[in-house]
Amino acid sequence: MKNSKMRTLTIGNIKVRLPIIQGGMGVGISLSGLAASVANQGGIGVIAAAGVGMNEPDYYKHFRESNIRALKEQIQKARELTNGIIGVNIMVALSDFSDMVKAAIEEKIDIIFSGAGLPLDLPKFLNGSKSTKLVPIVSSGKAARIIASRWFKRYNYTPDAIVVEGPKAGGHLGFKPEQLDDPEFALEKLVKDVLNDIKPIEELAGKKIPVIAAGGIYTGKDIYDIMKLGVAGVQMGTRFVNTVECDASDAFKNCYIAAQKEDITVINSPVGMPGRAIINDFIKSTLAGEKKPYKCPYHCIVSCDYLDSPYCIALALSNAKRGKMKSGFAFAGANAYKAESIISVEKLVEDLIDEYDKSL
Repeated sequence: MKNSKMRTLTIGNIKVRLPIIQGGMGVGISLSGLAASVANQGGIGVIAAAGVGMNEPDYYKHFRESNIRALKEQIQKARELTNGIIGVNIMVALSDFSDMVKAAIEEKIDIIFSGAGLPLDLPKFLNGSKSTKLVPIVSSGKAARIIASRWFKRYNYTPDAIVVEGPKAGGHLGFKPEQLDDPEFALEKLVKDVLNDIKPIEELAGKKIPVIAAGGIYTGKDIYDIMKLGVAGVQMGTRFVNTVECDASDAFKNCYIAAQKEDITVINSPVGMPGRAIINDFIKSTLAGEKKPYKCPYHCIVSCDYLDSPYCIALALSNAKRGKMKSGFAFAGANAYKAESIISVEKLVEDLIDEYDKSL
């Protein structure tokens, strides 16, 4: 790995050479291949639990069992490929949330990142385990304070770090549509709110809680600018899609390369949240009122209106991951249109370091 002037990142007793976390991207976009490659470059690689079992032959008959099996296999594959730090992203909104958390802890995963809801009782799953660190993902200072207070009072546990994700992120967003372009909800403002709101818990616990910024961070200069505000690191998803090692198909990656700024749009997802995606014929047809026939044998997202939804979002995202863009679409961050080519993770990290160092 190229030498960097970036600060190291500490999460619990884990020391990370680069303060860069690769965002967990479901369905199947960030699996063991991408996660291990990022970890090998000194960052934190993250496997997404959402839809992790969709390639299992018994997925539709044994939804929970196939997801547990697939998550464990992905963690094991990543361990075979790297000695670096590996995490999993497990959304609170998953109907098999507790199964996924238990499976990850059984595999002694380094870090669990958890958002899309408030993971209020996440520490209870540790059962004394010291191997796994717990990092909630929030979209406000209030949410950070609620989670940190609950964990400390009920479990005598403080978050090992907190990720604050702003409205320029890809995929499902923890904001109302009208908040996405409101300066009051800009990432820089949210970071300051979280840093202030967790101070009382830090003082009570006598422990510093690292804050990690996410959502719209694309270049090394972006990393430099946001870290000046006092964050300990960054989480980046979109920039890692256009790497050779990303687990998505080339057709998926090429959507990013072909996209113009005006092609990045916000849709109303069947799960009841706004989602940022690259507009294509599939999205246009659903906006025009067309329904895509499907069966839902598992109800994978608790908040999904699966009875009246015009399409299955898990199936659409899985199709896109496999390159079937006529039957799905790509989630993407606000800066996805900046992608120009598919490069290696090693080259991407070198570019980020160069961009960061030039900003000093």
